[in-house]
Amino acid sequence: QVQLVESGGGLVQAGDSLRLSCAASGRTFSRYSMGWFRQAPGEKREFVAAISWSGTNTYYANSVKGRFTVSRDNAKNTLYLQMNSLKPEDTAVYYCSADVKEVIGIWEADYWGQGTQVTVSS
Repeated sequence: QVQLVESGGGLVQAGDSLRLSCAASGRTFSRYSMGWFRQAPGEKREFVAAISWSGTNTYYANSVKGRFTVSRDNAKNTLYLQMNSLKPEDTAVYYCSADVKEVIGIWEADYWGQGTQVTVSS
């Protein structure tokens, strides 16, 4: 099992930046692909970004490409999501995830954190 704890969410203005962190424990962190999903009120969960276990490969939803950067520090068992040029449409609960995979264009994960709220005002 893998335990994931997100932090770094908050209330910001449009155009601001925010960095989310995810601390992992319980299983070998460096061998898991990791990622971020988000869910806005009344909407379905959507994929945001993912990173391979080595950090070599990254993947992004079209809506955040060029603005968000996913990274990981395996020595610290920590996943990050740097969010720049934030928009009101980015407002959602952001979830850290482990063992992330894409199957026929759909992203899924086996382990989830509790979520952290990101609110972007206009």
